[in-house]
Amino acid sequence: MVLLRKYYQTGTNGRLFLDGREVCSTIELPWKQNARRISCIPEGTYQITLRYTKRYDLHLMVNDVPGRNFILMHAANDAQKELLGCIAPVTKISGPGRGLQSRTALKKILDCVLRHIDRGAEVYLTIKKDWR
Repeated sequence: MVLLRKYYQTGTNGRLFLDGREVCSTIELPWKQNARRISCIPEGTYQITLRYTKRYDLHLMVNDVPGRNFILMHAANDAQKELLGCIAPVTKISGPGRGLQSRTALKKILDCVLRHIDRGAEVYLTIKKDWR
């Protein structure tokens, strides 16, 4: 997966690609030097694994983030109100760090990722700045 980000003062928006196809958009907190609970994570490449909790049901874990732990990819529509450094897939961006229909977008990602994991493949997320 590749996540291309655009940074704004109040949030970070992105476009998520899997196998070269755009799957959905994403929202995150703004970049604040990777500070825990108030910043999006640094650009880089991270292994993705499946995770289940009662709170978020089936979702994804972003592993080995420098200086951070329990960075998840889970449903949320407002980064400032619902995220603590995690990534939320959304169907449509509605503003910096805000989006719509996150559960629908998460299901789309999970369907794609599960197909790869079921074939025994490891899944990685590469995060880059979107130059467009």
